[in-house]
Amino acid sequence: MIITRTPFRMSFFGGGTDYPAWYEKHGGAVLSVTINKFCYITCRYLPPFFDNKYRFVWSKIELAKNIDHIQHPAFSHIVRFTDIEKGIEVHHDADLPSRSGLGSSSSFTVGLLHALNALKGKVITKRQLALDAIHVEQKIMKESVGSQDQVAAAFGGLNKIEFGGSHTLSVNPITIGHERLNELQNHLMLFFTGLSRNASEIAIHQINNIERKTDELHLMREIVDQATDILTSSDNLEEFGVLLHETWKLKRGLSLSITTPFIDEIYEAGMSAGASGGKLLGAGGGGFMLFFVKPESQPHVREKLKNLLYVPFRFDGVGSQIVYYSSSEDSQ
Repeated sequence: MIITRTPFRMSFFGGGTDYPAWYEKHGGAVLSVTINKFCYITCRYLPPFFDNKYRFVWSKIELAKNIDHIQHPAFSHIVRFTDIEKGIEVHHDADLPSRSGLGSSSSFTVGLLHALNALKGKVITKRQLALDAIHVEQKIMKESVGSQDQVAAAFGGLNKIEFGGSHTLSVNPITIGHERLNELQNHLMLFFTGLSRNASEIAIHQINNIERKTDELHLMREIVDQATDILTSSDNLEEFGVLLHETWKLKRGLSLSITTPFIDEIYEAGMSAGASGGKLLGAGGGGFMLFFVKPESQPHVREKLKNLLYVPFRFDGVGSQIVYYSSSEDSQ
């Protein structure tokens, strides 16, 4: 039996420049961090006396003799990609809801790839894990998704991730002191809007607009460097919040599907209560709203947004990991 734990990610800057349609021509970069909210995958080979070859437990319980009968959109593709021939049982659990802007789909892909490779006795590097997840989602599943979520989930931590050309991927950890890192964490507030959405569907609109939004995307790429400079300097961290605000204004102009009147109301309420910046996480349309708020102003923001679920979190620096391993001989 194998259990993997894979973190969700929080993207600060550069989202939109991680789509292949953009970075293969122009290069892209994102600044993101993983948090202590996780996707858990438990898997094992099924003993031979079970009638079905596959048992997959997620929000449903699926039993199938043929992999084509599994309804989950990613499960069959990942099992085929890893060339698992024996019958398997997989359980998926998560700390946060899916389709919420924290890269949950890619955390699932990375976590399952990690687990199935381990089940076969194969050790896989974080880089290869990220590249395999990108390949599965973009080339096999034909999803309209970017490339940052898979990398963040595999590597973990606070990173500047750069994309350039069809095979170039660079992960640059942001090395700052413990006090500075805590200061950043203590300025961030996360709220759940209660809305979920399909990131791939929203991304299609952004991808179709790429050629008409080149100026905005180039600026979003430049802001990644500006934000990195703020973190690694002794500058007032409030400038980080101001950049979040500028990025949100740019992002909401990339596609009409990114925001809604309800989301705009949430953002304006947070800003009026003392936030210096913020953004809707993920592709848009719903999910989690992030605010940058001085600690002394946070009670005002919580009161203003008391109808939303406030979600405390801390940064996580490990990435996808195997938290339990037992060989098939031991578990049967």
